Amino acid sequence: MYLIKLKANKMKYKAIKYITMITLAITTFSCVSDDDLVQADPNVATEESFWKTDEDAIKGLNAAYVPLSWFGMYARNTNLMLDGRGDDVRTVSRWDLMGNIGVFNVSPLAGDITNWAFIDCYKGVSFTNQVLKNVPAIDMKDQALKNRILGQAYFLRGLYLFHAVNMYKNVPVPIDVNPFQAQKPQAEGWAQVIADFKAAVDLLPLDYNTSNTLDAGQLGRATKGAAMAYLGKAYLFNKDFENAKNMFKLVIDSEKYRLMPNYADNFSIAGENNAESIFEVQFNQSASLISGYRITTGRAATYGPPDFGFTDIQPTFTLLNEFREEKTVSNQDDPRLDATIFYNRPGMKIYGQDFATHYANTPYLNDIFCKKYQNTDTKTTDTDFISEINERLMRYSDVLLMYAECLNETGDTQGAYTYIQKVRDRVNLPNLATVKPNMTKEQMREQIGHERFLEFALEGHRFDDIRRWGWLEDETKLDWLESRDTEFKGYKPGREYFPIPQAEMDTNKFPITQNDSY
Repeated sequence: MYLIKLKANKMKYKAIKYITMITLAITTFSCVSDDDLVQADPNVATEESFWKTDEDAIKGLNAAYVPLSWFGMYARNTNLMLDGRGDDVRTVSRWDLMGNIGVFNVSPLAGDITNWAFIDCYKGVSFTNQVLKNVPAIDMKDQALKNRILGQAYFLRGLYLFHAVNMYKNVPVPIDVNPFQAQKPQAEGWAQVIADFKAAVDLLPLDYNTSNTLDAGQLGRATKGAAMAYLGKAYLFNKDFENAKNMFKLVIDSEKYRLMPNYADNFSIAGENNAESIFEVQFNQSASLISGYRITTGRAATYGPPDFGFTDIQPTFTLLNEFREEKTVSNQDDPRLDATIFYNRPGMKIYGQDFATHYANTPYLNDIFCKKYQNTDTKTTDTDFISEINERLMRYSDVLLMYAECLNETGDTQGAYTYIQKVRDRVNLPNLATVKPNMTKEQMREQIGHERFLEFALEGHRFDDIRRWGWLEDETKLDWLESRDTEFKGYKPGREYFPIPQAEMDTNKFPITQNDSY
């Protein structure tokens, strides 16, 4: 279940339930019609009886947030899928369904990881479509609340479809509650994503601090800033640099966000919902909405180092070495290194223990492991699959670097320096305009690739960047990627997208064409 954090009162979520029909098997000689045999359970809310009040609308909307926190989405699988194919990550899991992600060898028949992500994504779309279908007809007491609810539903549908189109390419694009939907070309999918985020921008508030209604003061809800940032990202992924630039500039000019002084605050419980976070998935087991169901994430366990997690993925040594290429102005290592990677250096602690001491006389002593999103300061292990660290999906630093990229692509390479430097200043790196002055557009593209590689390591951005920059179609770049991460030797054209699950192809009454190379 997805948690909406409250500053004051906590709302209880009530799942939307469909009609439960009771069919009575009666052997009788009397005349009984089919209608007499089918009755609605009076103890269960039906679609017809549910969507009546402001409170119903909020509960229905809350249900639409739920799949973001499921294992198919950001409790585990989607993280693995987004991270696993980048050159910042080695996918070393002994479970072949995970391990095959990194070597571009996923099967359409695979049952758990990629298929589960597909299913949960479309459950999210279904929940948002129910809100968008039913809420407009509710005679709500508060029209502004109604607009906020619809705005969030558009945002969430845009986000779920963003993932579907971005990861699976040509997919169904449901905008109604019909369970069967035809496959659409990727361009049509992107067009719907953009339309949904546009609608969200128009309807959402900058925050929920001023509302005095059912959503007053609630953290975790989508805002206008989140919608603008994701709209800009959708434009950017479609190389519409001008529109993307305009959206990112609106986010910057809103002055709602700033970089946190401590980079590591973006990946801890203590730093949740901070000034840098534009949108994040909320996890908190103490606010369970259904008895026995924890709102927690398995990311820490899945990514965790040996003895403290299951080490299904590890950072590449390429990432470690690139962090060390440039010293800070005080001649120190980039502080993002120690926030991102566990490695053997004097003083490195790992879940309260000294790294070198714990791994002495083991193969792990000179290996490296994921630190970002680990509970290393608050727990002694993460093997319980119970982590409460929120997943930050959109950070202000991402907006700054995407804006810099748009400036460069639209002819203002010099202007890009300013926004890149804001991110570098946070970690005390030298002035880029001094150490690399007057770069060409092509040189700046490469620099932005480097800046994003370090800033967003293990955050699911790298492979998306590689694909959208066209590096997989560039033989020289592909060779370079293989030299950095040997898993790229498994790549072949078409494998930049995941396969459409065979179950979808078998059950959808509309014909589905599989992605190339599967």
